Amino acid sequence: QVQLVESGGGLVQAGGSLRLSCAASGSIFSINYMGWYRQAPGKERELVANIISGDTIGYADSVKGRFTISRDNAKNTVYLKMNGLLPEDTAVYYCNVVLVPNDGRKISRNYWGKGTLVTVSS
Repeated sequence: QVQLVESGGGLVQAGGSLRLSCAASGSIFSINYMGWYRQAPGKERELVANIISGDTIGYADSVKGRFTISRDNAKNTVYLKMNGLLPEDTAVYYCNVVLVPNDGRKISRNYWGKGTLVTVSS
């Protein structure tokens, strides 16, 4: 059974930094996609940053130059380092991973974390 465990959210003042982590546990054959999304109150969930097939990285325009996504393949973990946080970055941040479980079927499955709250005070 594959699970995603997120950590690193919290309360920070504007201009501060946080690092989010998302670890995929269980029997995993391969990971094709890892991404971070966020959902602010009253808004739709939006893409923040992602890593596709291990080396293609993308960012939302609103976080370019402030956030950095990275991945530790040995730990099946994706990180989101957030610098220069702004009040508008306040949201629940969700990890999203598309992977192939090591169950012999070789079928990609999509997993979401439960979310971690980031609150940026002004």
